[in-house]
Amino acid sequence: MRHFMTEPYSRAALWAAAGRLLAPAIWMGLLMGISFIEAPLKFMAPGITIPLGLGIGQLVFTAMNYVEIVLFAVLVLSSVKRGVDRRFWTLIGGLGVVLLAKVALIRPLLSKRTDAVVAGLEAGGSMTHYFYIAADGIIFVLLIMALAMSVRRWVLPWR
Repeated sequence: MRHFMTEPYSRAALWAAAGRLLAPAIWMGLLMGISFIEAPLKFMAPGITIPLGLGIGQLVFTAMNYVEIVLFAVLVLSSVKRGVDRRFWTLIGGLGVVLLAKVALIRPLLSKRTDAVVAGLEAGGSMTHYFYIAADGIIFVLLIMALAMSVRRWVLPWR
């Protein structure tokens, strides 16, 4: 087995390794910055009402979900035909299932609720937000695992 410091890799293999390292790292930064920091803090800003904060959040999280889908695709594409093991594919599958649930199930429920709050038909607060937060937490843990596995494979390829 080749080691990155002693033997040359093909350009495709280097791009694939970069994808497996950078996609989880960027995705984790996105989750930390938006889901775990910006979302709760925006409601503490002066003049931000619940409907205004939810409207902003709806735009931001819709954009974030598109970026997450792209990062997931980069992770999958950088893993195809690159010798990643079954555990890594299981982890990618888990990421895909949770991302799909978040984007296709939880997000539409939150959007419907947000639209009602913004229109003044309902008060804020929903258990659905906790499901979204839980999904983000699970994705974050899976991304840590993916990044650790990718770093280990890159730095210690003989194992």
